Amino acid sequence: MEAPLVVGVDGSEPSMRAVDWAVDEAALRGAELRLVYASLWGRYEGASLAGDLDKPSEEVLAQDIVEAAERRAHGRRTGVKVTTDVQAEEPEYALVRESRTASAVVLGSRGRSGLIEALLGSVSVTVAGHAHCPVIVLRGGHEHRVRPGARRIVLGIGEQPAGTAAVRFAVEEARLHGVPLEAVRAWRCPARDRVDPPVPAGEFSAELSRVLVQGTAPQLHERRAAEELAIALRGVPDDVETHLRTAEGHARGVLLDTSADAGLLVVGARRRDGHRFGLQLGRVAHAVLHHSTCPVAVVPQQS
Repeated sequence: MEAPLVVGVDGSEPSMRAVDWAVDEAALRGAELRLVYASLWGRYEGASLAGDLDKPSEEVLAQDIVEAAERRAHGRRTGVKVTTDVQAEEPEYALVRESRTASAVVLGSRGRSGLIEALLGSVSVTVAGHAHCPVIVLRGGHEHRVRPGARRIVLGIGEQPAGTAAVRFAVEEARLHGVPLEAVRAWRCPARDRVDPPVPAGEFSAELSRVLVQGTAPQLHERRAAEELAIALRGVPDDVETHLRTAEGHARGVLLDTSADAGLLVVGARRRDGHRFGLQLGRVAHAVLHHSTCPVAVVPQQS
């Protein structure tokens, strides 16, 4: 059995939908489901007591939350082993620590303080930016299901070598769910490359000759993107149906458009060696976490 799937729960409906998604995923993987509630309830100690339990009231609430999440998981998938834990710690730190021994961390996109999270940086974005395993964030309002044969896994390919963690994760998700994998590479042609270069008197320059033989500048950028896409997906097993697509535009815009009818959007994020804050989200990962219309998996990749 592989490492457990960890779900951060806080009693909100998005976190309960994350439980639904994760227990289905755990059943496919043959993995344990671990439900974690984390909060610094100690700061409120003394404000009120829960009967004669001699515990802060929020601790009692936390137990209620994880027990409700456990019942929901068992009601959906009886064959999945479920464990729970309540931790007296900020959820960001607790979940990042949990990610060290998890196969993935699953989160709802918004908790009980959605507006504050949107303004100051959500738990899900913070965890995705520092976790040691893939982090799957389920966007609010989406049904969060990858229906076999009905949807596809979308993989955003950046400037990364073949065989990256994001590619491997996306391939495995497509295989588990029995859906196609669509790998997308965005490309852009700088404005200066769209202007025809001046023709030297008497002869063509070597660069101009190359463009005239191989195609226009936009065609060259598109061709390069297609080559990078093919290299990144080299070695994908034959039992996974794979589609390669290039698209002109900003990567974040292209991926957000693609997410409209996808079951899961997978993006990689670089981990910087020696950086004490670990993984740093780039603009593309940050944008899709905030605006994707389907669940997003952020997969850490060692630089």
